[in-house]
Amino acid sequence: MTIIKNPIIPGMAPDPSIIRVDDVYYIATSTFHWNPGIQIFKSTDLANWELISFILKNGEVNLRGTHTPAGIWAPHLSYDSSTNKYWLAFSHMLNMAGREFNADSYAMWAEDINGPWSEPIYITSIGFDPAIFHDEDGKHYISILEWETRQGYQAPGHIVIAEFDLDNGEIIGKWHRVTQGFTTRGCAEAPQIYKYNGYYYLIIAAGGTGYAHGVEIGRSKNIFGPYEPHPSGEPIITSSPRHLFSLGDPDAGHFEMYNPNSIMQKAGHGSLVQTQTGEWYIAHLMSRPIEGTRLNPLGRETSIQKMKWTEDGWLEMEDGSNLAKMEVEGMKGVNLSTRVSHDVFDHFNNDNYNVHFMTPYRNQDVDWVNTIERPGYLRIHGENSLFSQVNPAIMATRATSFNYEFQTKVEFHPDHYSETAGMGLYYDSNNWIYVHLTHSESLGGTVLSILQAKLGERIEFVNNNIAVPEGVVELAVVYNFGVADIFYRLSNNKDWQLFVEKIDVLYLSDEGVNGEPGEIGGFTGLFNFIGSVDSHQHDSFAEFDYYSVKNY
Repeated sequence: MTIIKNPIIPGMAPDPSIIRVDDVYYIATSTFHWNPGIQIFKSTDLANWELISFILKNGEVNLRGTHTPAGIWAPHLSYDSSTNKYWLAFSHMLNMAGREFNADSYAMWAEDINGPWSEPIYITSIGFDPAIFHDEDGKHYISILEWETRQGYQAPGHIVIAEFDLDNGEIIGKWHRVTQGFTTRGCAEAPQIYKYNGYYYLIIAAGGTGYAHGVEIGRSKNIFGPYEPHPSGEPIITSSPRHLFSLGDPDAGHFEMYNPNSIMQKAGHGSLVQTQTGEWYIAHLMSRPIEGTRLNPLGRETSIQKMKWTEDGWLEMEDGSNLAKMEVEGMKGVNLSTRVSHDVFDHFNNDNYNVHFMTPYRNQDVDWVNTIERPGYLRIHGENSLFSQVNPAIMATRATSFNYEFQTKVEFHPDHYSETAGMGLYYDSNNWIYVHLTHSESLGGTVLSILQAKLGERIEFVNNNIAVPEGVVELAVVYNFGVADIFYRLSNNKDWQLFVEKIDVLYLSDEGVNGEPGEIGGFTGLFNFIGSVDSHQHDSFAEFDYYSVKNY
């Protein structure tokens, strides 16, 4: 028997949507304010997942000015076997102020998972988390959360379903509300429709995306309902199985539902798949807080649970419980493939840099980042301050472990104190730490320094400056469960020198940052980054010799 260990995709990989095409599996996940948008992972064994591509990589959406935690939410993958087309639905959350939650939802299609993908087809702005269901009779349906803002009405809204014309991009008929009396945990979202043995099954996320999160299920003979809830009245998957009635409560945190007996927290937002061996699994999001805290620096990750159908036609976990597990049984007769490493290394010797690199708020245009201008190096032209939500010049990768070492080597020749280049840890524009080269007027040359942003406050490490006369330095950050040590060396034949030790960076976590007023904070996770700033003349650039993240 093979064992699958969770999380199957560590680091920022929330809201997973899983499909199988023949004997290959794909998962799409949210990316929020990060470009390229919507990660696509591939697996043949459900245990080892490789990042292969992004879907929104050609400027299809504009994420400049995106506030945490808005952006690209809850992609839904589907495969229409009648046309052999992959379909993807997603929401672009534009505004969360005043709990208005203005989101535009779109659909895209492709004949190959790697693209090219069609231009986005507008669906609706009624809410968020759209999903496409392809019925056996050739009809197609959209399910989505209808966001509710009116005082005295069910918050945050109901799940609605409508027929959709994929060819013309039009809603057919009206939206049908289907979740009256469906959930006790409330915050129903992420609706996905499946058909099994003559029933339509509606799987939803419930309880908010915090510690009360769960996967709930209902069924109906009619796609427009009414949907009968699971007879237990409880989620079929959760990290916190004790009863909670929070219908009408918009709170996404529910810190009181933290389960001290579980490594895995926040299990919810599930997506169902049947294997080629006839078995059933649900991919879902989860989090792992640092021990002794409720803070999750790695954000919401992807896990998987093995499921079964009961004799009376209900879906439940293989062991009959609803408590999500850190280890599950793998597919029968399918050997595990080579374990995927989540280390990242790039020496920039190719025209294309590593697929894991992402950039907040803006696209990775060749005019500001490339390996062409100086082969063997990644050149980053300095632009806005790291506080910017418009044009920060940042290349980053997801943190995937609580204990890792991050290194780079940078060459930079600034002539003004507003020109900087280096590396650091990043959550969003208000929360980061940045060790960098810059120009010192008092010392008359290039120095190594540190700048920090914490909840939007600028913190300068004025007592930590090291002269770097040649403008070349190797830098390292050792991250250990929310504490960072920073090292440097000026040449390859010298020992690493400690620059600053034991910096508390645990606030770089979903619950530690300042999101929209009234919201939980963030929904993404910690990133490692290299970058450059030029608030002087926009004429400087930095060159990075390599990028290395080694997990322990």
